[in-house]
Amino acid sequence: MNLALGSAGVTLGFAAAVLGAVTVGYGLIRNRPELVRLSRWYAGLVLLGGILAAIAMERALITRDFTVLYVADNGSTKTPAIYNFATLWGALEGSIILWALILGGYLMAVVVKFRKGLADPLVGWAIFTILIVCIFFFWMLVGPANPFKSFSPPPGFDGPGPNPLLQNHPLMAFHPPMLYLGYVGFTVPFAFAIAALITGRVGEGWLLATRRWTLIAWGFLTAGILLGSWWSYEVLGWGGYWAWDPVENASLMPWLTGTAYLHSVLVQERRGMLRVWNISLLCATFALTILGTFITRSGVIESVHAFTTSGIGVAIISFFALIVLSTVVLIGWRGDRLRSPGRIDSPLSREGAFLANNVLFAAFAFVILLGTLFPLIVEAINDDRISVGVPYFNRMTMPIGLTLLFLMAIAPVLPWRKASGELLRHRLIWPAWIGVGSMIFAVAIGARGFAPVLAFGLGGFAAGSAGRQLVLATRRQGWRGLIGRANGGMIVHLGVVMIAVAFAASSSYVRQAEFTLTQGQSAQFAGHELVYVGQNIKQESAKIVDQVLITIDGTGPWAPSLNKFANGNQTIGTPSVRTTFTDDVVLSVIDIKDGENGSVTIRVTVQPLIMWLWIGGGVMAFGTLLAVFPGRRRNPLDAVSAPVTVGPPKDPTGVTA
Repeated sequence: MNLALGSAGVTLGFAAAVLGAVTVGYGLIRNRPELVRLSRWYAGLVLLGGILAAIAMERALITRDFTVLYVADNGSTKTPAIYNFATLWGALEGSIILWALILGGYLMAVVVKFRKGLADPLVGWAIFTILIVCIFFFWMLVGPANPFKSFSPPPGFDGPGPNPLLQNHPLMAFHPPMLYLGYVGFTVPFAFAIAALITGRVGEGWLLATRRWTLIAWGFLTAGILLGSWWSYEVLGWGGYWAWDPVENASLMPWLTGTAYLHSVLVQERRGMLRVWNISLLCATFALTILGTFITRSGVIESVHAFTTSGIGVAIISFFALIVLSTVVLIGWRGDRLRSPGRIDSPLSREGAFLANNVLFAAFAFVILLGTLFPLIVEAINDDRISVGVPYFNRMTMPIGLTLLFLMAIAPVLPWRKASGELLRHRLIWPAWIGVGSMIFAVAIGARGFAPVLAFGLGGFAAGSAGRQLVLATRRQGWRGLIGRANGGMIVHLGVVMIAVAFAASSSYVRQAEFTLTQGQSAQFAGHELVYVGQNIKQESAKIVDQVLITIDGTGPWAPSLNKFANGNQTIGTPSVRTTFTDDVVLSVIDIKDGENGSVTIRVTVQPLIMWLWIGGGVMAFGTLLAVFPGRRRNPLDAVSAPVTVGPPKDPTGVTA
């Protein structure tokens, strides 16, 4: 039944996407809006196909239906329930099911949101574009990544279960779906950008119709990246949270270009400028999500985050090339309409700061793209394996990151068009003093080194600037003044500052050592006392957990462990983390000697301010939520119908401004 239901769902989704694209495309070309309105039914069928496929696979995993090859390869009767459920996205074929399901959900959401404007060509071409993307992903499920292949299990068969690293922390159930909600969410603004190019309506109306979609996708991607860092920190036991792994980079690159777009779109809305730049950023963001899919799912790189070698790499990279080629051709075709009517009057203006901001974000993304793809290019040409390590990324991205912190402080206080020196002095005096105070405080408590101390100072400068804006907003409108894109963005800035300062502190002042202890023995390290008090062995359904009990400064005991999984020969370590507002102490087991007087070897990693990474992520999520709900509501259908502007937007109602 699971095979039949899943295959039916995949086939339904693929057929509905194909027929929907043909119907909508024909209706648009022949100017028959009644055909375009049928997209609501096709969208429902695409979503239904994704739901059926996901239900069938989850049912097969929950019931341990080993007649489904995907379950036989990745499921097990010993896998705990939460990880068994998460196995849907724990391997290649299942992850494509989740992608297609979310894509169908976004398609249906667009159809419902713009149900009164389906006859509008801009909406019609956007839906057509999303249907084309649906065709590609459902085609992979029908063909090269078919998850519903049959298998004949022998008597007593039990599968190996998911990768042990993927059943070692509950964040596995949340991190990938968040990432996918972000990745797939960028399909919507990309589709409207393509529709604007096709229809020639490249003014500001389409931006207003999609900016909330972009912000939501960006928010999910932000949450996914931070949860992934937290998962790495809690599970891998190496004492870090970001290793510039190719798969980590694959999620960061579209985040960077998406962040650049969210800033530069303000310039187009206000001044009618940066049209080519904004459309290019949106298309690049979506293209990078597809490139990230290639990096993750093609098997071209080896990573704990990546899937095994598969045959879909050529299909994904071909789809990526099609996206890039189509975007370049359409932008070239509409080049005359994309000319901006305005210009930057002065570098000391908000639009000048946003342009500099965009250049830096683009440079940041390019540096990461080069470092990620260069080893693959060299291997493809010369068959030589090289690696681009952490020093390259740190050296290249650090000056960009510090400059971005500086711009975060300057941009919010700059007026449009031009700023005077007197105005800047008035608005920046208190943020600047906060920055200086932050540097003095950091040095006083032991911070050393030019780059981290400068990061503390710039972080205080940026936080003071954002705080100034929030204080002014609450004075004018009370706490309701915090709701809206501008002030929600300032709260996001505060979260970014927390993360930047925590990153600088934790990466610059990390201390690590290994100790071999016998029971009752203690060790002193980085101002902390560690005492080995004993062992504890627990039998769980999927593994045997051999815990080492350690007290830290009299608290605990904390229990890092070695996990021996039943279905395999792997022994996976799980660290234990003692977290405070000032520092984290991470304990990882290296070795356990058996016997009455057996000893243990542990790795101790002490890093300051780690908790502020996760607090900063929560602040960013809160700010994004506030920014999604604007203080002044607008009708998105009016934005869709807005004419092409030929100058800076002037509508006082905000429809085109």
